[in-house]
Amino acid sequence: MATFLYKLGRLAFRRRHFVALIWVALLTLAGVGAASAPTAGNTSFSIPGTEAQKAFDLLEQRFPGMSADGATARVVFKAPQGEKMTDAANKRAVEKTVEELGSGSEVASVADPYTGHAVSRNGTIAYASVKYKVSGMELEDSSRDALKEAAQQARDAGLTVEVGGDALTATPETGSSEIIGIAIAAVVLVITFGSLLAAGLPLLTAIIGVGIGVASITALASALDLGSTTSTLATMIGLAVGIDYALFIVSRYRAELAEGREREEAAGRAVGTAGSAVVFAGLTVVIALVGLSVVNIPMLTKMGIAAAGTVAIAVLIALTMIPALLGYAGRKVKPAGEKSKLLGGGRTPKNPGRANLGTRWASFVVRRPVAVLLLGVLGLGAAAVPAASLELGLPDDGSQPVSTTQRRAYDLLSEGFGPGFNGPLMVVVDAKGSDDPKAAFTQVGEEIKGLKNVVTVTPATPNKAGDTATITVVPDSKPSSATTEELVHAIRDKGADIAAETDSQVLVTGSTAMNIDVSQKLNDALLPYLALVVGLAFLLLIVVFRSILVPLKAALGFLLSVLAALGAVVAVFQWGWLSGLMNVEETGPVMSMMPIFMVGVVFGLAMDYEVFLVTRMREAYVHGESPSQAVVTGFKHGARVVTAAAVIMIAVFSGFIGSSESMVKMIGFGLAIAVFFDAFIVRMAIVPAVLALLGKRAWWLPQWLDRALPNVDVEGEGLRTHADPEEEKELVRA
Repeated sequence: MATFLYKLGRLAFRRRHFVALIWVALLTLAGVGAASAPTAGNTSFSIPGTEAQKAFDLLEQRFPGMSADGATARVVFKAPQGEKMTDAANKRAVEKTVEELGSGSEVASVADPYTGHAVSRNGTIAYASVKYKVSGMELEDSSRDALKEAAQQARDAGLTVEVGGDALTATPETGSSEIIGIAIAAVVLVITFGSLLAAGLPLLTAIIGVGIGVASITALASALDLGSTTSTLATMIGLAVGIDYALFIVSRYRAELAEGREREEAAGRAVGTAGSAVVFAGLTVVIALVGLSVVNIPMLTKMGIAAAGTVAIAVLIALTMIPALLGYAGRKVKPAGEKSKLLGGGRTPKNPGRANLGTRWASFVVRRPVAVLLLGVLGLGAAAVPAASLELGLPDDGSQPVSTTQRRAYDLLSEGFGPGFNGPLMVVVDAKGSDDPKAAFTQVGEEIKGLKNVVTVTPATPNKAGDTATITVVPDSKPSSATTEELVHAIRDKGADIAAETDSQVLVTGSTAMNIDVSQKLNDALLPYLALVVGLAFLLLIVVFRSILVPLKAALGFLLSVLAALGAVVAVFQWGWLSGLMNVEETGPVMSMMPIFMVGVVFGLAMDYEVFLVTRMREAYVHGESPSQAVVTGFKHGARVVTAAAVIMIAVFSGFIGSSESMVKMIGFGLAIAVFFDAFIVRMAIVPAVLALLGKRAWWLPQWLDRALPNVDVEGEGLRTHADPEEEKELVRA
């Protein structure tokens, strides 16, 4: 692989005009496609094989005019202080608003609060339910504008009015912190390279790669039902890996220049060596993200594939456009150790013979491996303790910022009708095989009334055929609570007993039940997916490092960093530690997708650092250095670059903590803290300590396995020994 990439790097360096033209054309094509594509809304949840989805599909068949997937809105009214919603003036304002709401062409129905018993007991709060003929994604902007205008008219009449539901969706905002993250990345690159031009290359290529990826996602969003969160996550991951991959290749290019090689040869060798590691690291990220499809949740599958596509583009750009741009830059990109005149180049260093920080740190770890290992493992273990209390759920309007109208509508409904009113359960009774459907409907309603945590059970509403009915159940607890989840399971248990008695089927659906089923499915898939990812890491690293213990150490270190990161997420978003600093306005269950998504992404990123650090160590060991000295040599060449890469990733991911979307905020924090744990504790401390303790045993591989494994040559051994066949023979024998 190294030889092929070496030739590719040299070709891109020579044919830089052609390479640049191709990438600019792709960016233009993707941009035109995005500009001409229809706007996409939030993707909907679909969970094949779950009870909530079966009930939803049944409603589509038995209640064809119900628009089960249609958008909904709740316009919530609150009377001024000292007044009630039943007062004549307030009632006229509400009735006028209801009339305005029902005039839209996409509106299926509007329920008047006064005829639909939608006024609170104390008379201060009321709501009007609006049902649309189309889903929230398909809803026209004119319908949303009409909804806002109707609410504003009621406000002008003196009422407090807020709107909840999926018809009026808040657009996620990442805030200025995303820009700050990129700015920090730029500063780190300038410090690392000592050159503005060299620092600008990774930023430029990463932005182009993300631009192509996100524009492609936008162009396909409507056709493939991709939500706004998909492009945000692709941006987050694409920026981080795009900058890092380009950073590794530019850094290796400067090192090759420092050894006296010509620029084209240096570009070829940089792509052949660092580029080989980029391919492997990118492949692990892509496999982990695409592997999310095994969970069989379409939304998660689409997010993973979209992010994987952006990572693949980042790899291709790093391998081709970076050497092309290096060709354009010429002598303006200095060899390693030299700085541009603007940043102090040409000055005599104060301590020319002093070892760099990476060398000094590695030497310390090699002298004190047991102490460093124990401190690192105990520290990560302590951070992982909160993960034992992990509770999974999905965000609803109650997790929105209090500045949004959806959150304020949620709070008003909780105040007037109880916390469970925001997450009613829909019970679907399929009595097609029953001799007495009406009796079955009645029995189901009576059984549910006898359960704990039930506030209201509406009478059964049958369809025209009379063989299927819906019953609305309002819990006494908020939608995301464990008590509501227990009620859903209790209704399903009762339904199994009723089915045996009446030959009918009882199914529980609705957004709350759907969220519970999503959480359960993700929870069930977490351990198998984790085993798949760790197993894959182990097998791939055996091929790369030709060792058994090094991959085992890498996999265990990955598990430590993931568990510690999950513990930090639980502490902040579930327990509320530092919630003010992170602008977390509502604590609660951790988003269901968070653990499995974090496993997939952090796995790939962890392998980045493992490959770029340990390949340098193996390279030194193969060339005759002692195991301890090889660790120090690996840090001498790789620690600075890996540190810069980690800081850049942390900065980019942290930029998304400022998002108004709770899902994006949580993922941004989780990935940032996971990179910190993995890069600075696992790879920089635990890895060298373990390798120092293992000595030569770290690089042991059974001879039969050595013969069976393919030689992928990630370190670029073929390039190093190409000019010296005798040395190559010695290395093969070693």
